[in-house]
Amino acid sequence: MTALLRTVVLAVLIAAFVSPLNPPASASAACTVDPATPKRQLRAMWISSVANIDWPSRTGLSVSAQQAEFRAWLDLAVSKRMNAVVVQVRPTADAFWPSPYEPWSQWLTGTQGGNPGYDPLAFMVNEAHARNLEFHAWFNPYRIANHDDPSRLVATHPARQHPDWRFAYGGKLYYNPGIPEVRDFIEDAIMDAVSRYDVDGVHLDDYFYPYPVSGQNIPDAATFDRYGGSFADVGDWRRNNVNLLVRELDQRIHAAKPHVSFGISPFGIWRNAGTDPLGSRTSGLQSYDAIYADSRQWVKQGWVDYLAPQIYWHIGFSTAAYEVLTAWWSEQVRGTGVQLVIGQAAYRAGASGQEAAWQDPAELSDHLHDNRQHPEVSGDIYFSAKDVRADRIGAFTRVVNAHYTRPALLPARGSAAAPAAPAITSATRGPSGVQLSWTGSGTSYAVHRVDGTPAAADPCFFADARNLIRTTRQTTFTDTTATGPAYTYYVTALNRTHQESAPSAGRAVTSSTPGGFSVVVDNADAGFAAGSAWGTSTYSTQLHGADYRFAQPVAASDPAWFRAAVPSAGSYRVEVWYPADAGYNSATPYVVAASGGNRTVTVDQRTGGGAWRDLGTFTLNAGTYNVVGVSRWTSTTGYVIADAVRITRV
Repeated sequence: MTALLRTVVLAVLIAAFVSPLNPPASASAACTVDPATPKRQLRAMWISSVANIDWPSRTGLSVSAQQAEFRAWLDLAVSKRMNAVVVQVRPTADAFWPSPYEPWSQWLTGTQGGNPGYDPLAFMVNEAHARNLEFHAWFNPYRIANHDDPSRLVATHPARQHPDWRFAYGGKLYYNPGIPEVRDFIEDAIMDAVSRYDVDGVHLDDYFYPYPVSGQNIPDAATFDRYGGSFADVGDWRRNNVNLLVRELDQRIHAAKPHVSFGISPFGIWRNAGTDPLGSRTSGLQSYDAIYADSRQWVKQGWVDYLAPQIYWHIGFSTAAYEVLTAWWSEQVRGTGVQLVIGQAAYRAGASGQEAAWQDPAELSDHLHDNRQHPEVSGDIYFSAKDVRADRIGAFTRVVNAHYTRPALLPARGSAAAPAAPAITSATRGPSGVQLSWTGSGTSYAVHRVDGTPAAADPCFFADARNLIRTTRQTTFTDTTATGPAYTYYVTALNRTHQESAPSAGRAVTSSTPGGFSVVVDNADAGFAAGSAWGTSTYSTQLHGADYRFAQPVAASDPAWFRAAVPSAGSYRVEVWYPADAGYNSATPYVVAASGGNRTVTVDQRTGGGAWRDLGTFTLNAGTYNVVGVSRWTSTTGYVIADAVRITRV
């Protein structure tokens, strides 16, 4: 699918960036925006706790093991340039925090009501914010248990204390959505987390009334008789019960904390056009009729800040085509102020038993190409974290390489005033890169880098993310990729709902090297080449760029080569970057194609990773050629790693 460049009129940019330091451009001026590097886009993954799908990986882990696992999920999100996580904190009428309403979740310790020894929700929010990831707390409203035996619930469970609140259906236990006291209780349980923790969002999934089970009826006839009021149709009454929960939660969340986002990820089909002319050109299960979820009304009434329909089908699927539903949902949110993000089926990509379309490494990436046709689509959420990590058939790597090459700001919510522009207080080159410091009043900051030393900031610098290199909640940052002769840095501030300030005054940094030449070649760049024996990994957080390469040692060179254009013969400092690990090689051979013959330097890759390491100064010939190689020929054990090299004229 072709990525067409779109032209964006500068009126919006002028309004956002007018300041004494950034005079307005002509109203007729325009910026050419690259759709592959959008300025704003929600990028998230679901982290499921029910049945230990993602986290914790099993019950009974120690506190340190649980926390290490969760940090690894967040580090994965950062490495894929995501900016949010959606974490299940109330999977089965239980809690991942010390709730006064419901017991501790069994998925933590293996025993419902068992204290895990710390406050997981407080820990998770803090760790997410430390990485500038939004934390959306995910609640399942009605599900009590994935079994139908109330005696298996802890004795203090509200569903045991109020047996009239529950019903069994399809082998599971549910709270009865038609009972007003149940609705109040569910809202209170959710609001306890909202009021006590610094969450950025409240998220409900697609489970409302239970999905239909053949031959069974939902046992709520007596409830309908008591509370049905003027409703002649039980379906309309059930939809109203769900609508009341949605509407009241929306009101209560924003009354307590206006900055908290409220979103729902409904089943992908509202109704089919064959049933309702307002529906989509599909023929699958209708959530309006089957689970009484009137998701279209939630949008039209503005009861949600965002909707994330689970469009878990491939492009061209006859029953429910991805491109058909994306277009339909885009039409529903248009003009409403409700943001649309797409629930993506990462779990299907490359998985055994899935349709042929899902065995194509491009399918998931093609979904995001389709999204670009709809300006209403403001991002994607992937189900689930373990499938993002698995990266079967390289499907998610393709998503990152085609769509997530740069960071992205989160879509702005509401109409709060933007913060004041920050001020860069220092920008200096050091051995590890350019070190920046600034002052400001933002919740977070965006760091932009432009080549050269322009006299003034062009609003087009900030029209998309091509110059965005980092978002952070800190007021310092070291740009380890700053290897060119001259850059100018700008910092913008963002508030809690992501309104962005005008940019700071630019701060220029020039090369400290006499020749002014320095180049970095990463393993993801065109100048890198390696044979099929070299794998790709994102395991270590010390990586340079998006990933790195690894291979087993063998009695053959089979080098991974870093190719560079050396401008003139002379002396050059050669540095290498690699992630370190105790399991990596203690004598990895680096080969430098120096004038007069190759020279080999061995490096212990078990230590000293995550920074530039100096191999020495070498005389290099002019020209474009393989300058540095990583050989596999070593007698020591452990993976040899190829990540990045830096070549600097001295």
